[in-house]
Amino acid sequence: MTERQSTLKMKRPHRANASQKPVPLDGTSLMAQSSFLSMLDLEQKRTERSRRAFGLMLLKSPVLLSAPAKSRTLERVLQAVAKSSRDTDLKGWYVEGSVIGIIFTEIPAKEEKAVANNLMAKITEALTAALTPTQLNQVDVSFHIFPEDWDDQSSDNSGRSTPHVELFRDMTRKKASRLAKRLIDIVGSLCALVLFSPLLVAIAIAVKLTSEGPILFRQKRHGLYGGTFTFLKFRSMYSKNDPAIHEAYVAQLIAGAAGDKKGSGTQTVAFKMTDDPRITRVGGFLRRTSLDELPQFLNVLIGDMSLVGPRPPIPYEVKKYDVWHKRRLLTVKPGITGLWQVHGRSRTTFDEMVRLDLQYARSWSLWMDVAILAQTPRAVLSGDGAY
Repeated sequence: MTERQSTLKMKRPHRANASQKPVPLDGTSLMAQSSFLSMLDLEQKRTERSRRAFGLMLLKSPVLLSAPAKSRTLERVLQAVAKSSRDTDLKGWYVEGSVIGIIFTEIPAKEEKAVANNLMAKITEALTAALTPTQLNQVDVSFHIFPEDWDDQSSDNSGRSTPHVELFRDMTRKKASRLAKRLIDIVGSLCALVLFSPLLVAIAIAVKLTSEGPILFRQKRHGLYGGTFTFLKFRSMYSKNDPAIHEAYVAQLIAGAAGDKKGSGTQTVAFKMTDDPRITRVGGFLRRTSLDELPQFLNVLIGDMSLVGPRPPIPYEVKKYDVWHKRRLLTVKPGITGLWQVHGRSRTTFDEMVRLDLQYARSWSLWMDVAILAQTPRAVLSGDGAY
C-alpha cells in the first residue's frame, strides 16, 4: 500500500462502537463505521475487476473527533474535510469517534503519487486554516493507494518491516475471539516446542552433518497486511543455491502454466517443485514428512504467524500476484497449516489455494481452527502433495 503521511505512521486502530449517529457535514453526513467499511470493501472488489486505483485518506484524532456532535472543533474538522474532497467522494467513520475516512475513487493510472500529494496538500491547508497550532498537532493524516505496493514499506527501529494501514478489516470477528486465537497460538506453539524438542535436536544434528551451511533456513516472507518477517525452516537445500529456479517456477504456477497432465485430462499443480535439484537427501525426507516446518512454531510464538492461516508468500511471489490474490493476507495472519494444506496440500492450483484461504478468512471461527488442526496430522502422514 503506497502511503504519504503528514505525521507519524498510523497504527492499526481498534474496533469501536458503530452505533454513533452520523454528523451533519454541509448538507451531507458521515457514514457510520459499519456502512463505511462495507463501502470500502465494495470499492476494493471493483478495483480488482477494473484495475482503476482508489485512495483512502484517514484523519486520526481521538481527542478532537471524540467530541460531541455540537462541538465547534469537530465541526471545523468536518468543514476542512468537505473543502478537501468532492461531493462524490465517500466520507465516513473508519473508527467511530476516532478516525474519519475519505474514499477517493477512479484515480487515473500512473497519477497515483501526484493525486496523493495534491490531496494531502489540500487537507493540510484546510486543517491549518481551521484549527489552532495545538489542535493541528493532535491530528494525524495519512493517504493510501489501493492496489497497494507491499514492497513500498518502512521499517521501525528494530529494522522489521512495518505493515501498512489495516485497510479492509474483518467487521464480524470479535475481539474476544481474536484474543482466544492468540492464546491458543501461544500455548500450542510452546507445547509443540517442548514436545518436539528431542526431534528438533536430532534434525538439527542431521542437517549439520550431511551438508554445509546453517541449520535453519531464514527467508523474508509477507505476513498480515503485507508486513514482512523472517520465516524459519530447517534447511533442506544445499547452501548458496540459485533461487531463480523456484522464482521462474512460481511465475509459471501463478500464471497457470505449471503442473503435470494426468491421464484423466485433469491438471494438478504442485506449489513446491518436484525433483528439485537443490534439495539435499536429508532435506527430501524432511519435506516429505513436513518436519522442516517445525521451527515455524517459533514464528507463531513470536506472533508473526498463527497455527492456522494462509501460507506466507515470498516477495517475488507477491510481485506476480493478481490484485485479488493479495486479499488472502488482508484479514488473517499466515499459518503453519490451513484449509489448503488439509485439502490436497501442494497438489492444487494456485487460484484454488487462494480461494481456500479466502474461504477460511470469511468463515473463520475457533472451531474451524480446531477442525483444521485435527485434520493436519492425517494430511502430513499421508504425504499427498508434499515435496
